[in-house]
Amino acid sequence: MPRPLPLDEDFYPPFEGFPAGGLEFLKRLRRNNNRPWFQKHKEEYEELVRFPMQSLIAGIARRMADSAPDMEFHPRKSIFRIYRDTRFSKNKTPYKTNIAASFKFRGAKSPTENPGLYLGIEPGEIYVGGGLYMPTGPQLKKIRQSMAARPDDFLDIVTNARFRKEFGGIEGDRLQRAPLGYPPNHPMIEYLKHRQFYIGKEYGDAVCRRANFLETVVAVYEMCLPFVRWLKDAAR
Repeated sequence: MPRPLPLDEDFYPPFEGFPAGGLEFLKRLRRNNNRPWFQKHKEEYEELVRFPMQSLIAGIARRMADSAPDMEFHPRKSIFRIYRDTRFSKNKTPYKTNIAASFKFRGAKSPTENPGLYLGIEPGEIYVGGGLYMPTGPQLKKIRQSMAARPDDFLDIVTNARFRKEFGGIEGDRLQRAPLGYPPNHPMIEYLKHRQFYIGKEYGDAVCRRANFLETVVAVYEMCLPFVRWLKDAAR
């Protein structure tokens, strides 16, 4: 198949659904996760996986320009590298078997250590959501302080009926006991135990193959924004 023509970074064609060939490529990569195979099939990755993701991100950027002007949706920079960091992992396979992107607030340096939005596409696991996946120690301390000092601001978001219906609750690792400095009977204790803070929705493969997957992603992100913005204000 021919390589897609190079485009200006601000222009990508309308997203028409993540191609079946892209999902199939990721399945094949899972079975052939080695450098010689990937180098031989790299053009397929660029055309069937990365390029559709870039078109999707460009569509998200256009759709969310008004509702999220404080966030960056960049078709090239927002996508995670396909190369795995194997330095501290027992799993030495060199490539990720998904394609994912993280969208940060303007001015934030790291997309993983700051609140933001996330999109991951992997065969059998499509995830759309947002939050703070790896808070630093100081960030975690500030978030807990904000919860304790101004609980109503936080509870207005996470106990909202639509929030509960769409997300159920906050995901992520939690402590078994009350964090240091907070009594076990603190009224916010179940939230204060969290060490990660993220929300999202999972979908099957068929959803991401439809052209209206763009609308699905935008709808989830707009529901995530109050929670993600609260985290940003609390953690700084």
